[in-house]
Amino acid sequence: MNKTIRLSLCATLSTAGLATLAANAQGTLHDGRETRLSDVRQLTFGAENAEAYWSPDGSELVFQSNRAPYECDQIYRMSVSDPAALTLVSTGRGRTTCGYFTADGERVIFSSTHAADAQCPAPPDRSQGYVWPIYDTYQIYSAAPDGTDLVALTDTQAYDAEATVCPVDGSIVFTSTRDGDLDLYRMDADGTNVRRLTNTPGYDGGAFFSRDCSMIVWRASRPSGAELEDYRALLAEGLVRPGELEIFVANGDGSEPRQVTHVGGANFAPFFFPDGQRIIFSSNHHDPAGREFDLFAVGVDGANLERITFTPGFDGFPMFSPDGRQLAFGSNRNQGQPGETDVYLARWIESPVE
Repeated sequence: MNKTIRLSLCATLSTAGLATLAANAQGTLHDGRETRLSDVRQLTFGAENAEAYWSPDGSELVFQSNRAPYECDQIYRMSVSDPAALTLVSTGRGRTTCGYFTADGERVIFSSTHAADAQCPAPPDRSQGYVWPIYDTYQIYSAAPDGTDLVALTDTQAYDAEATVCPVDGSIVFTSTRDGDLDLYRMDADGTNVRRLTNTPGYDGGAFFSRDCSMIVWRASRPSGAELEDYRALLAEGLVRPGELEIFVANGDGSEPRQVTHVGGANFAPFFFPDGQRIIFSSNHHDPAGREFDLFAVGVDGANLERITFTPGFDGFPMFSPDGRQLAFGSNRNQGQPGETDVYLARWIESPVE
């Protein structure tokens, strides 16, 4: 298989990720069937670039990339008007994932393994099949936009990552193994007042708030029987198998959780539409081979599933701009060479002409 991206833990899982299964997609910038998207614009060129998330004022994106001179993913900022001008936010040491702006736009949070080891952590043991690593050396940090004033927000012997921010009060939702499972937690902006949001066995991660923070959306597995035993055995080794993930929603405090999708396959990277009534996410459920990942939209009630992208390969990590007019996403489209994933912007068309 050709390697096309290492999906990270915010929106999928571990930086060794899922779209290694995707096909290559060279030479295509915009498929004519993508009627929800217009004025598609490529912002990065070369390397593996993913999880581009907006600043509160819509002027910048924070994303992760494995570009030289670093051997594994680091966190960068880029201006939407001048994407070639990059600022390194992370330390350049260890592996990082899941960059996100704070609610006031004055800081960036991300997870990093640098405190445990300046080198990249060892890749996962694939002798047990296709698995993702859950590094317990990931901790969540806050830094000024230029990378200075680095502050640790978590300090555990567990995996703490996949952090995103409530735009209303600045609180943070994240995934952790601190209680023995992969569950969602919420903490205040300074890392205090941690409370657990999920308790069902299985992987819960990649959560995002709705605009008013009244709800969260995330991806989850719900294994049972022999699959649950396999999940727990792998997790004890710091691994997880990503084959089956569905989209869930709940109130912002974790109450009243409910499953939104029931389509099978790997569904991940969910993000609320500005009105909070629909969800955009990435999925391979429509491809029997599991190699094609596209963006889909669905109501929070699970109705009206709609395919958004059609370009061959991988499309994922969608996030609406603060004004709701643009969509940032990662894609294999228009690859310069196999193995590249880039960040794209598109104007969102709410009512396409038929």
